Formats: sequence, structure tokens, C-alpha cells
Amino acid sequence: MLRLSLIVTLPLAISVVLVSVLTRPGETVLVVVGPFDITLEGIDFAAQTVVRLLAISTALGLFALTTEPRAFVLDLERRGVSPRLAFIAVATVEAVPTLVERGATIAEAQRARGLDTEGGLRARLRGLLPIVGPMILGSLTDVEERSLALESRAFSRPGRRHLLWAMPDTPRERIVRWLLLLALVAAIVARLTGAV
Repeated sequence: MLRLSLIVTLPLAISVVLVSVLTRPGETVLVVVGPFDITLEGIDFAAQTVVRLLAISTALGLFALTTEPRAFVLDLERRGVSPRLAFIAVATVEAVPTLVERGATIAEAQRARGLDTEGGLRARLRGLLPIVGPMILGSLTDVEERSLALESRAFSRPGRRHLLWAMPDTPRERIVRWLLLLALVAAIVARLTGAV
């Protein structure tokens, strides 16, 4: 999970580091590179931002790896969230793995047809369009099929839905959930009061 979080964070982290280090004003100038002053304050800001980005991507990755989408949607609906918003949430969670799997399948199919998707940067860029085009068309087809399936099951029907499956919720899970909530509140209070 940490490796995946680093891979997801890396492109954004590189741009944040470059912009922050080269353009952030500060009093402690470490190095002058042409028209840019690399300051200690810019490096500090860049480091804090990269750590925050890594924390966000790790939290999202942990959520995606530990939460079953069906249980997430049903629990959202049980708590009063509209079925449309719950569906949007689960579609977002399921979209990334589906796109990665579809991309790998399309790349293998294009390689079987003789497309060079490996090698130098130029060959990879040339092989990008024959992969991206079918991915976009396949995603649009999936959206249409999913919307037709939802409408055939009366998804847009007004009124409360009756759920056939209930997510198991043991007393131990409830205790852990309340302890985590209390820890979150304590961390926020500690941060606001300056204790941390």
C-alpha cells in the first residue's frame, strides 16, 4: 500500500517541490539558481506539502483496500444518504481498479497485434493513443450499460428502498469505531490548542 501511495503521490509531489522550492520567498537563501532563490522556507513548505499528499493518498488507498464497495453503499444508504450520492461514491471507488484492469487488457491486445508499447519514450508515446482511445470508448459503454441496468431495477423510483442485505456490525467494530472517532477529536483539539 505504501508503494502504491508513493507512486500515486510522486507526479504531484514533483511539481509541488519544483514550484515551492524555486518560487517560494523566504529570508534564508540557500542557493541561487539563475533568477530563482532556493530558500529554507520553500524547502520546508515543500516537505510539509509532500507529507500531507502522502498521508491523503495512503488514507485513500487504505480505505479502498479495506472497504467492500457494496458494504460502503449500503451503509451510506442506511445512514440516510440518497441512493444517487451513494452510487456516485461507489462508482468513484470502483473506477480506478476497473480502468487499470481495462488498460492492461487493451495494452496486451495491442501488443498481440504488433504495437510496440515497450522500449524508448518515443515508442511508448506512439503506443499511447491506440490504448487510450479504446479505454475511453469502453468506459463510455460501461456507463451506458450501468445506467440501463440501474433503470431496469427502478433505481430512480421515488421513495425509500428496501435493502435485502444488511452489513454485519459486531459490538467490537462499534467500540473500535467510537475509539477512532474519539482519537480523531482528540487529535484535532490537540492540533488547535498547539499541544502537537
